[in-house]
Amino acid sequence: MNSKKIAQDTAKVLQDYLTYQAVKVIVAQLTETNPGEAIWLRQYSSDGKLQDGEAYIEGLMSEIEGKKLVIRILTVRDDLAEQVLEYLPEMVSTSIKQANLAHRRHLLERLTQSSPEADIAEPGVDANEYSDENK
Repeated sequence: MNSKKIAQDTAKVLQDYLTYQAVKVIVAQLTETNPGEAIWLRQYSSDGKLQDGEAYIEGLMSEIEGKKLVIRILTVRDDLAEQVLEYLPEMVSTSIKQANLAHRRHLLERLTQSSPEADIAEPGVDANEYSDENK
């Protein structure tokens, strides 16, 4: 297991996600202040370009309409990172531990439940006769 590579990949995914969230925030703001620009940004962002945050920003810089939005996206993304990253390690660790515990509990319950076939006492014995004798 290459922990450094996993950390780099995780950081990239988080960076892309924060770019997505920044665009989402800006679209919401623009919807109230400049609906036309909000529509343009929403349409520009709708075809999967936001999967790679850095490529999205590079592409936006090449658009006439997008140049003025790039600084705003970078600023909001930076602010989101400052707000979120402080709490993230503990939140992720706690969440994973809780989820793992719940999954283990569920798996243990499933493994320890008996199936209806396992309830039959002996092969060849009629289950109805067996249950009548024990009443």
